[in-house]
Amino acid sequence: MYKTSVDAVSDAAWLEAGDPAVLERAGIGEGMPFVLGPDGSYDVHLNRFIRELDSWGARSEHTREAYARDLTLFGRFLHQHRGGRSLWHADQEDLRAYKRARRRTSGFEVSASTWNRFIAALDKWVAWALHERLLDRRPFRQLEKTVFTPTGPVALLRNTEREVDEESTQVGFLSYGDYLLWRDVGLRGQLPSGAIDPHWRGRNGERNAVFADLLVCTGMRLQEASSLLVTELPLITPRRLTGDLHLPATITKRRRARTVYVSRRVLNSLHQYVEIERGELIERCRAEGTYLGSAPMLSVRAAGRSTLTLADDRGTRPYARLEIEQRRELRWLGDETGPGGPLWLWLGENGMPLGRSTWQTVFRRANERCARFGLQFDVHPHTLRHTFAVHMLGLLLRETVRQLRMEPGETLLSQRVKRLLVGDPMRRLQLLLGHRNGATVFVYLDVLDEAQEIVVSALREWDEQAEALTRVKITSDVAS
Repeated sequence: MYKTSVDAVSDAAWLEAGDPAVLERAGIGEGMPFVLGPDGSYDVHLNRFIRELDSWGARSEHTREAYARDLTLFGRFLHQHRGGRSLWHADQEDLRAYKRARRRTSGFEVSASTWNRFIAALDKWVAWALHERLLDRRPFRQLEKTVFTPTGPVALLRNTEREVDEESTQVGFLSYGDYLLWRDVGLRGQLPSGAIDPHWRGRNGERNAVFADLLVCTGMRLQEASSLLVTELPLITPRRLTGDLHLPATITKRRRARTVYVSRRVLNSLHQYVEIERGELIERCRAEGTYLGSAPMLSVRAAGRSTLTLADDRGTRPYARLEIEQRRELRWLGDETGPGGPLWLWLGENGMPLGRSTWQTVFRRANERCARFGLQFDVHPHTLRHTFAVHMLGLLLRETVRQLRMEPGETLLSQRVKRLLVGDPMRRLQLLLGHRNGATVFVYLDVLDEAQEIVVSALREWDEQAEALTRVKITSDVAS
C-alpha cells in the first residue's frame, strides 16, 4: 500500500482512529510517502530509507515519491509472483523476472527511462542498506563501467539490468519561432495566423504565457518556478536589462541555491500579472471571504526579497529556511476585513496557490489545442528548460569564439584553447542550470545545430591567424 498524505491513513486496517500521531512520531509529516506491506504492516527500515532520501542525494519531493512508488511496485510483484518474498530477500533472479514483466510484456511495457529510474531507486536502497548494515552483500549484480567525462575517465558501478535509454540522450527543444507559436496558440488562445480565436474561452492565458516565458528565459525547473513568492521578484530598475532572481536551496533540486536572471521584457510581464490579474483576483477573494476559512497559515507582517517578518511575535525568518509547504501557507496579515492574500506567486481562480500538477495539465491542454490546428507539439515544462539551455549554449559559444585569440605557437589542443572553447561556456551553462555534474550539460552539444558551424568558423579564423603569423615570420626572416 502506498500513501502520500497523513490524512489518508484512516482506511488502513492497522491504524485505529487517531493513530496518525504514530506516523508523526516516526517522522512522517504531511505529504511524506510511506509504504505498508500486503498485511498492513509497517516496514520500519524501508520507510526510514524513504525519509532519509534527501541525505542520499534525492532531495526532490517528486523523486522521493517516485522512488517510494517504484519500490512499492517491486515489493507487490515479489509478494504476488515470487512466493511471497519481501524486498529484503530479493535476488538477481527476482529482478530479472520483474524486468521481464515490466519491459517484455506486450502492451504493458514501461519506457527505458522509467525502468532505469526504478533501478536507480533500487541501487540507492541497496547502498543505504549496506551502509546501515541491514544487508551483508549486494543482492543484485553490478559491473564496473568506464565513463568518459570532461575531466577524464571515471570508473562507475552499474546495475547489469539497467537499460540503454536512447531517448534520454535526445533533448527536446524548440526554435524560438516554434516556442512563440506554441505559446500564443496553446496558452493564449490565438489562431495560428495570430488573430484572436472567437471561440477561445480560457481565462488564464496571460498568466500561463508569463509562466512559460519565465521558464524559457531562465531555464528554471518546474518545481523552482512554481514555488516562487511574489516578494522574491526582482524590482524593475531603469538602468538594468535583467533582474537577478535568487532561488533558495529549499526549492531547488539537491538543495543547491543559485541565481537566475530574468529579462526586462519577462520581468515587466511578471509585474503586470502581479499588479493586474493577480491583484484583482485577491481583492475579489477577500471580498468573498475566501481566506477566512482557509487552511492553517503563517501570517506575515512584512517581507523583503530575502526575509520576512511573521506575525504573533514569531520574528524574522529568511526564505532559505522555508520549505515549499511552508511557503504555500504564507498569508499577509491583512486588516479588520480579514486576512490578506497568499505570498505564493501563482494563484488559481479560487485565489489559492497552484501546484506543479496544475502546470503539467496546462501544458498538456496547450499541446492538445495546438493539435486541433494541425500543430504537432509535445511541450512539457522541462522542454522549455532544454530550449533555454540549447540557445544559451549557442550564445556562449559565439561569445567565446569572438573573445578567443590564439597566441603565437599555440595549437588547437592547448589547454587554454580547449578550456576557453568548451570548458568555460559549459561551466557557465552548468551554473545557470544548477546542475551538480558538469558532464550533464555536454548533452546539449549534441543537439546544438550550429555548434559545428561555430567550431568550423573558429578553425577558419585560427587558420587565417596562423597564415598571417607565418607571413610575418617569413618577412622578418627575409629582412634579417
